[in-house]
Amino acid sequence: MPKPSTRRSKKSSMQSEIPIETNPNLFRIDNHLNNLVQKIELLNYVNPINIEQEKRNFFSSKYNVNPNFKYRKIDFNPHKLQQELFSQDIDSILDDDSRAFYQDVIYDYSGLIQCIEAIGQGRKFYYNSLKSFGTPTQKDVENAQFILHFKDEEFNQEMFPVFNVDEAEAYFREFVKRYDFELKIKPSTKLAAAAMVLNNSQTLLLKKNHRFSANQLKVLANHEIGVHLVTTFNGLNQSLKIFHNGFPNNVETQEGLAVFSEYMSDCLTLHRLKELAYRVIAADSLHKGFNFCDTFDLLHNQYKLNREESYNISLRAHRGGGFTKDYMYLTGLKKVYDYYHANNNMDVLLAGKVSIENAHIVSKWQENGLAQDIRYRNDAFNSNKNSNATLNFILQHLK
Repeated sequence: MPKPSTRRSKKSSMQSEIPIETNPNLFRIDNHLNNLVQKIELLNYVNPINIEQEKRNFFSSKYNVNPNFKYRKIDFNPHKLQQELFSQDIDSILDDDSRAFYQDVIYDYSGLIQCIEAIGQGRKFYYNSLKSFGTPTQKDVENAQFILHFKDEEFNQEMFPVFNVDEAEAYFREFVKRYDFELKIKPSTKLAAAAMVLNNSQTLLLKKNHRFSANQLKVLANHEIGVHLVTTFNGLNQSLKIFHNGFPNNVETQEGLAVFSEYMSDCLTLHRLKELAYRVIAADSLHKGFNFCDTFDLLHNQYKLNREESYNISLRAHRGGGFTKDYMYLTGLKKVYDYYHANNNMDVLLAGKVSIENAHIVSKWQENGLAQDIRYRNDAFNSNKNSNATLNFILQHLK
């Protein structure tokens, strides 16, 4: 098993005490929203609870019967939560930028509630997903096809899936020693991915019956811990709770950061980049009205992707009724790549669940003492350790 570095990151000095008394309405509304949005964790609801059974049924049907996915029940009142969201006195926030930002926050979380409420309701969920996450543009599809034209690399020893979930947990516990935050790790049979972070409970979930390769362990460590958990705990250190709960449209930036972390730490492979390209193709198939069988056929028979990967990517796209989020890994990677090469401050993007589009708000709040410098950093962003010339060429030439 690969041995992760145990070097600890340095803690940055905290700024002076936050002047809450000079911004009472901002902090009051932020705190009210924090109390309201605790259960709005879309990924916790959109992942089916019968993935493995439906996978067996689908393969037994020779790929001809669409899976019948089941989902966990919602444990909050969506209508009441919507009312409480829109009852906030946003106009009482004096600063124009902050007021406009929190107006966007209200609409963003309202959209996520509508998504959760419509899970399992087919096109109704899809249209709500469109409102919250959008859909691939023609440029995005062309970027995906550009990546897929490259010849596959040779399959090396690090790519063989040999580590079980207990060995994976041991690897991640060693990796996280560089930080001083408490990492909870739990196995799960209800994941569409090999691993996932639950932001609100600071938990890393691992797919129970999955076999991990050495490369995948490195990828997940740099992706899930190096970014998703780093931004989770940096967000918890902020006085404004929105850093932890999530800025509007933060998914693209956060997933882009996570994949960029893979790239900078030299564990991103062409195979992995192609996986992200296939996700764009699958998300685009939703726009064309494809059902699960259609998307699987597109990936497996037309693109010649193996059936396991074709199923998993189709599952990710069709969960809930049509979940478009997955195209954002590739678009986010391109945006973060360009942001980094424009010599922008990466620490701003690690301050919590923030977005590139709102990076100016983070900087403004830090200058005004409303937000703190980050406590945890991503070591991979210190220097580019990528040794794959093909990946460099691809990222330089994405539109």
